Amino acid sequence: MEVSIIFLVVFVVIVLQGPLIKCYNYLYEKRQYKLFLGQETVYHAIVSQHLKYYNRLNQENQHKFLFRTYLFKKAKKFHYIEVEENANMPILISATAVQLTLGLEKYQFNFFRDIYVLKHDYHYGFYSRPFEGHVDHSGIYLSWDKFMKGLRGDTPNCNMGLHEMGHALAYVNFISQTEEDKHFKKEWTNFSKVARPIFESMRQGAKNLLDDYAGTNYQEFWAVSVEVFFENPVRMRHEMPELYNAMTTLLRQDPITISSIKKLAA
Repeated sequence: MEVSIIFLVVFVVIVLQGPLIKCYNYLYEKRQYKLFLGQETVYHAIVSQHLKYYNRLNQENQHKFLFRTYLFKKAKKFHYIEVEENANMPILISATAVQLTLGLEKYQFNFFRDIYVLKHDYHYGFYSRPFEGHVDHSGIYLSWDKFMKGLRGDTPNCNMGLHEMGHALAYVNFISQTEEDKHFKKEWTNFSKVARPIFESMRQGAKNLLDDYAGTNYQEFWAVSVEVFFENPVRMRHEMPELYNAMTTLLRQDPITISSIKKLAA
């Protein structure tokens, strides 16, 4: 009898877990939305000053972009190492993640609770070369000066923030598997049918629009592709049309016609 009751309880918990989580998330976001409205103008002022991508969105999608940015920021703990904290930092970092995932249902990278902001490049592990940023099980790490250079477009085709968020997106979908986006995972196979041959050719010395660093490994190929996709979409579509089209399908957005996004989850 006791075993039957335990089995029934477990069964009910399993069946109701999904709906309960959805209900909780709905109520949580509804409450947060009211709080967000009081800060929306602040978020808009900061994001519009630094993200050209955001400024090309229509008003409805800008509103959704900022609410996602607000929720992303609220879900993270930011640590500042040898750099003075200011209010722009967590908002711009969160907005960069939202830019990458704007067409996807899942966008909060919930495996990563901690984001570490460092002043300059730094050394990590046993590597001799300095890092601009990296992602591992302990969090997302970013060099603030390189992050801002990416936002300003100081170096063509380079945006370190988008690069590291690309790694984080792949991490939560394929390594931790804690926030799997069904569309992203499904389309990754089709993306790789196009991307893998290009990556392999780069390993053999072929040159293209992507930086040579993309040939380091497939993870870096993906992250560099993300940078070029957003930073130089017109040239990428012209010189690497198959890869560009695969990425528009994978991410459910086209940076060239971004204002025409029709449906975005809140």
